[in-house]
Amino acid sequence: MFTGIVTDMGEIRELEQRGDLRARIGTSYDTSGIEIGASIACDGVCLTVIALGDDWFDMEISAETVSKTNLDLWTKGRRINLERALKVGDELGGHIVSGHVDGVAEVIEIRDEGDSTRVTLRAPEHLARFIAPKGSVALNGTSLTVNEVNGCDFGINFIPHTKQVTTWGNVALGDRVNLEIDTLARYVARLQEFS
Repeated sequence: MFTGIVTDMGEIRELEQRGDLRARIGTSYDTSGIEIGASIACDGVCLTVIALGDDWFDMEISAETVSKTNLDLWTKGRRINLERALKVGDELGGHIVSGHVDGVAEVIEIRDEGDSTRVTLRAPEHLARFIAPKGSVALNGTSLTVNEVNGCDFGINFIPHTKQVTTWGNVALGDRVNLEIDTLARYVARLQEFS
């Protein structure tokens, strides 16, 4: 369980395709406090730590996970958003995020509004009904508020702080981003199927 509040920007140091994809991620986390088997959200994808070093951790990523996310775009040197799993008593600053990505959205428009940046994304059609104005989404692991929705397109406003402490400061047209819809929206939609 995560909050969508990014706590580090990691860097992909190594990628190796074995039976599964293995990734080494550089971090500023104190790795002495991370255990083998711990969950860390990497660009919003909940992955399991399988090895540790002084300033890195390794993850094994199944072909299923790669096929459902934007991890096929990972390259050596790429920066990614990181968040460690919640502990009992931690502040829930964003919204409840599982790290189970629902699909990939595409950045279709970027424009500056004052010091902030407005980004319009296009969601896969089957997920668009779960996205509502003033609702929450997790994009590349970042908890964000939806400003407006128009069919499959939805807008997000990035304030300077978010652009500075996440990878959103480098957003570009055509970027494919991991999308996790709000858990509450998923359950409300499911309940409506039975009414």
